[in-house]
Amino acid sequence: MKTERPISEDDLQAFIDGALDEARRAEVQAYLDAHPETAARIAGYRAQAEALRTALRPFADQPLPPGLGVRALVARRRARGARGRTAAAAAMVLCVGGLAGWFGHVATVAPAHGVQALAQEAVDNYEVYAADARRPVEMAADQRAILVRWVSERLGASVEAPDLAAAGYRFLGGRLVTTPNGPAALFVYEGEGADRLTVMVRPMAVDRNRPMSERSFGELGGVTWSSDGLGFSVVAPRASGRLTPLANEVRRQSTAA
Repeated sequence: MKTERPISEDDLQAFIDGALDEARRAEVQAYLDAHPETAARIAGYRAQAEALRTALRPFADQPLPPGLGVRALVARRRARGARGRTAAAAAMVLCVGGLAGWFGHVATVAPAHGVQALAQEAVDNYEVYAADARRPVEMAADQRAILVRWVSERLGASVEAPDLAAAGYRFLGGRLVTTPNGPAALFVYEGEGADRLTVMVRPMAVDRNRPMSERSFGELGGVTWSSDGLGFSVVAPRASGRLTPLANEVRRQSTAA
């Protein structure tokens, strides 16, 4: 597809935000298909935006604390009449204090940094991306080499996408995702019956060497471990009954790499 109007950074940003009309979006997609390095950069930005929306979603429907009740502040200001300026100043103090407390509340629910946090991050990303029937990955299997090089550069470590074909899982592709503990690589696989499996890899600030541990998250299961500063988490439906041997194979390949 050719376009007479050059693709600008504004077009790329609007593509990330989903703000382009159908025709222009198709032009930008064609441009990205022809420029894999730019496509990798834009995929990273889209992953960061999606991860941020996912991280903030639990707080979207929570009510504001009483200290941030705008109507109450305005009513008090009007009732004080001549002391309006003083009331306004007090309201500002209350508002700033309330905001600090609110964002402090958000901060207190931030996860830890070790393998327990990695396990939860891996499950969260599975539910967002692996469950997406239309577009579970940003870069498909035929771009494997570019994907591996890109995520390795972003993570500052040599990362490989495991080959699970012998175990019956076809590599679909992957993406770079953002976690509360920094960027991570997410590789997506599909087995018989359209069962999806993901492998998440990210650098570990703590728990740099931890043995494999299995956790249950409802219908999903995860096996998480770390080795030489890299954390790994394999997530799949528990009903498959194959999670542990698959995780062992991922670990074997990561150790041999």
